[in-house]
Parts: sequence; C-alpha cells; structure tokens
Amino acid sequence: MTTAYALLIEYDGRGFVGWQFQDNGLSVQKIVEDAAAHLAGGAPVACAVAGRTDAGVHAEGQVAMIALPGILPPDRVRDALNFYMKPHAVVVREAREAPADWHPRFKAVRRRYRYVILNRRARPALEMGHVWHLPHDLDAETMAEGARHLLGRHDFTSFRAASCQANSPLRTLDRLDVRRQGAHVVIEAEARSFLHHQVRNMVGTLKLVGEGVWRPDRVAQALAARSRAAAGPTAPPDGLTFMAVDYDPPIFGKPGSG
Repeated sequence: MTTAYALLIEYDGRGFVGWQFQDNGLSVQKIVEDAAAHLAGGAPVACAVAGRTDAGVHAEGQVAMIALPGILPPDRVRDALNFYMKPHAVVVREAREAPADWHPRFKAVRRRYRYVILNRRARPALEMGHVWHLPHDLDAETMAEGARHLLGRHDFTSFRAASCQANSPLRTLDRLDVRRQGAHVVIEAEARSFLHHQVRNMVGTLKLVGEGVWRPDRVAQALAARSRAAAGPTAPPDGLTFMAVDYDPPIFGKPGSG
C-alpha cells in the first residue's frame, strides 16, 4: 500500500539548474526525490510537479506530489523531508494526503507568478539574485497600460521561447498588473497555464515601455505579429518567483495558498 502526498514547496532558485533533472547540474527535483527516498527505504520516489521552473527562478508556492509506502502523518512527512533536504534552500511548507485521482499539474486551475524589478541607482545587496536591477527610471503606470494589451485569450507566439514544447501558443492571461512599491516595480501574472519564458518575455517587453523606448500600444502590435522577434528581450530569471497554484477545491486551505 502506498499513500500519495501533496507538497507545498518553496525554494531559492540560485544554484539550481531549475526544477527538472538535467545532466549539467543540481535540480530541485533531485533534492526532493533524494529526500523522499529516505522515507521509502531507499527505493526511488518519483515526484510530479505543478510547473517546471528554469535555472535561477524561485518558488514560494510550488506544488508537487510523491507516493510513499504505508501511511505516515503528513506533518511527519513534511518534517522528515525538510531534515533530509538540508542544507539546500528547499523547504516543504505543508504536506497533505492527496485526494484520489489528483495530479498537481493537470488539476491546477490557476498559476500565479510575481516578477520584481529593483528600480534605483544603487545595486542590490540584500536582494541580490531575487530582483532585476534596472538603474534608470521606469514609468510603472505606462507599463501597466502596455500590459493591458496582453490580457485575455491570444496567440502568444511573440512571447514564447523558441524551445517551448507546448502544442499550442494560445493562452488566456487573466491578470498582468504592474505597480510601483517604493524602489520596486512589481508585476503580477495569473493564468491557468503559461508558455515557456512567457512571463519573462512579457516583462522584458514592458521594460521597453517603462523606459519610454516603446509606446504602450506597441505591445499590442508585438502580440499581433506572432513572432518572437517582434517582442522585447527575455528578462533574467532573478526577479521571477512562482507564487502559487490554485485548485478547486483547494488542497492547502484558502485559494492562493494551494
């Protein structure tokens, strides 16, 4: 008999090649699966996940699932995994028994990302690796105007990576908010699913609007072109955090927490 557990995970993406196993470095997936093997008598444990993140991208609310032999209290699973994942910057915040036929990727109804730009002359010290530092003034209100052109269901070919493996470029973007908080420009994105690099490519494009290089309506033109060359650059991974995955019904409590 095995028991499936849903895991709410946070990690610092620095030092990892991303979520998924790769030959060229350490992945978050390997850290989680190696820890889970300790709870399975040394047997390999496969881990399903809500969404893969790239090298350098962080997570506050990644959701994964593992199956372990027997029945263990979820809190014990959480604490044991955290013990075996030391000293890596990967932590299971919560563990729950997973509902029957549940899957973290296919049952997700919404994914949420946050991108943070540090917009000041001085480089970051405490936030190094967690923000995109842009020293020249950005107009967040103009960026928000440009962002509104991307809301709704569109062909996002202009904002997908060349390596994107999705079958279709069609996506519905439910939220793309831009606001200034002191020296930070914060961009919040929500959709059922995203294309590879979609958020970072949208941020890189909005950066051109904020600098005054582009007018806001040029974002609509880039979208309509359905060509990656028509949009702006890919923003670096540092400022991007996978914030949450929503399920119906929620797995970890109120919506926004899982």
